[in-house]
Amino acid sequence: MDKAPNNRASLAKGAKDIAKEAKRHAAKNFSKAVDQASDEYSAHRSYNRFHNEDEEENNYNTYTQPDGHYADNAANDEEGASSDATEGHDDEDEIYEGEYQGVPAYNEGKTKDGQVALGQPVSDSVKSRKELENERQADEEELAQQYELIMQECGHGRFQWQLFFVLGLALMSDGVEVFVVGFVLPSAETDMCVPNSGAGWLGSIVYLGMMFGAFFWGGLSDKVGRKQCLLISMSVNGFFAFLSSFVQGYSMFLFCRMVSGFGIGGAVPIVFSYFAEVLAREKRGEHLSWLCMFWMIGGIYASAMAWAIIPHYGWSFSMGSAYQFHSWRVFVVVCALPCVSAVVALTFMPESPRFFLETGKHDEAWMVLKHIHDTNMRARGEPERVFTVNRIKVPKQLDELVEMQNESANPVLKVLFKIKAELRGIWLTFMRCFNHPVKDNTTKLAAVWFTLSFGYYGLSVWFPDVIKHLQADEYASRVKIHNNERIEDFTFNFTLENQIHRNGAFMNDRFIGMKFKVVTFIDSSFVNCYFEDVSSVGSIFKNCTFVDSFFYNTDIDDNKLKSSKVINSSFHHNKTGCQMTFDDDYSAYWVYFVNFLGTLAVLPGNIISALLMDKIGRLSMLGGSMVLSGISCFFLWFGTSESMMIFMLCLYNGLSISAWNSLDVVTAELYPTDRRGTGFGFCNAICKLAAVLGNLIFGSLVGITKAIPILLASAVLVGGGLESIRNDHQWG
Repeated sequence: MDKAPNNRASLAKGAKDIAKEAKRHAAKNFSKAVDQASDEYSAHRSYNRFHNEDEEENNYNTYTQPDGHYADNAANDEEGASSDATEGHDDEDEIYEGEYQGVPAYNEGKTKDGQVALGQPVSDSVKSRKELENERQADEEELAQQYELIMQECGHGRFQWQLFFVLGLALMSDGVEVFVVGFVLPSAETDMCVPNSGAGWLGSIVYLGMMFGAFFWGGLSDKVGRKQCLLISMSVNGFFAFLSSFVQGYSMFLFCRMVSGFGIGGAVPIVFSYFAEVLAREKRGEHLSWLCMFWMIGGIYASAMAWAIIPHYGWSFSMGSAYQFHSWRVFVVVCALPCVSAVVALTFMPESPRFFLETGKHDEAWMVLKHIHDTNMRARGEPERVFTVNRIKVPKQLDELVEMQNESANPVLKVLFKIKAELRGIWLTFMRCFNHPVKDNTTKLAAVWFTLSFGYYGLSVWFPDVIKHLQADEYASRVKIHNNERIEDFTFNFTLENQIHRNGAFMNDRFIGMKFKVVTFIDSSFVNCYFEDVSSVGSIFKNCTFVDSFFYNTDIDDNKLKSSKVINSSFHHNKTGCQMTFDDDYSAYWVYFVNFLGTLAVLPGNIISALLMDKIGRLSMLGGSMVLSGISCFFLWFGTSESMMIFMLCLYNGLSISAWNSLDVVTAELYPTDRRGTGFGFCNAICKLAAVLGNLIFGSLVGITKAIPILLASAVLVGGGLESIRNDHQWG
């Protein structure tokens, strides 16, 4: 009875020896014999080797730990089977270099009671931290080369296009968030009666939230994974964006938009890191550039929705005077839809296999890569093609000193402890972005991100305000002035617009169901007049006198009665809050249309950058695009009409988009996997910081001088572009 097991063990050992020799021979001729290896593996190997292909007893049962750090399945425990995923491990416990040694256990590499963890050289326990880090870096370089070959075998097909559209929705949400700020700002501040001292905070606070969000979520994605972080960050954005449409107070609205910006801040660094890790290098530049088009689509979507929804004041309802839901709030809800769609679609996508390998999860990475390969092969009509990769190099997993928490501690303290540990991990990873060999890359990338963002976002604030000033000047030139008029016993039931009345006398007149739109009364008197259901948008009464007059359901209050006298007059059921209306408001439609044109103008630049990215180089395109956009910005000095300013806006956007696309690709490629999210998040945080400074500096110069904003934007753009071109041969 003892012979059967012995014979079976001998046969198994003999089979493994034969397979070992075959593998050594195939490794020497891998490039010429990959198809033969595929046939051999399809006939003799399957993914079952990761679980229980062999039923023999071996030393890998030590992976079934009593503390639960790694537990094999029940079938293996009962039958004494072992995973053949650790191929090369024979009865003499011989471990071949480069062979997959299983998913690293929690205490792998640590010694206790004189024993050495499985798969670790004995000398690891006496090696210095620097030596272990050097070994890990060598492993990462080897993995990078092997991973590139694996992605080439997986091919580019259906899986990448599925992920392309899913991540595109997330990137589209980021574009929508940026444009929502500008479109909602005037309406929200008017609806919530925000004084001039508080105006403009919405734009700055959203960018501040995005700045902290980019750094936090980008760093966290290097710790817990791309997909999981993107899901959480997008969920935070969608929830608070939706909530912000219902809150009534301006401070609460600011808080919701800030947290919403914090959530969407993780979109850009994670999306590009995620997608870059499932693309072969030959496809990376082109397809990351195509992905950038979704940011443009987000801008077009926001512009179109604002154009279609916000000016329709009738799309609103109210519950008394305490709760108002105007059309701009409907617009905010609609703009949250891309984020919700991205969250739903993302749940069906796998984690980045490159991240799995970086964290030592070989089995999970192999399964994702096989899924990518099989999905693409089925789409090509070649379902019989076998995924020939059987083992992948996993970088050495370095132990981190972690402070242990008492299991009986308060749950709240446990959560706080977990948050503290994650933040510490993010900070340590961030500090490694300033270590060799990526230190120079980090500083140079941060400088280019800052200059490009400062010029772009600064001008994005300056352009619309300049156009508004040009429109205001033209509107003011058409004002109608009435002096010393006397009107008695007349009924006004129509709109008075863009007028100035000086020294007028109104006696026994009735103002019923009408609007004052940008009308100014100076030194005028109203005697025995009746006002009912009157709106006064942008209208004021200076040094006027009201005698024996009656006001019912009007918005005329002390703020609009400047130095005026009210004698024996009464106000009943006055309208509360700030009144806003877009009825027949041509300027509102025009502002949204101009933004729509400016966003649409980036389409040619997107196409050109996608087609030429891999041909002329990332940094050459980055530097050339920044220099050209800086030159086009300079010619704004000569813009004297509204139409010319709009043309220059479209030209500037079309030239600068290639720089943004190139910068996204360069940033994703220059950082290693274990720091890619953190490095990208830091650069994007610098981008949002520059956006805040650009908003403040350029916004303060609107209407004062045209020279300083133009020269400042041109200088930083050209300077950043020349820096990129000068360092073309040094980066990387």
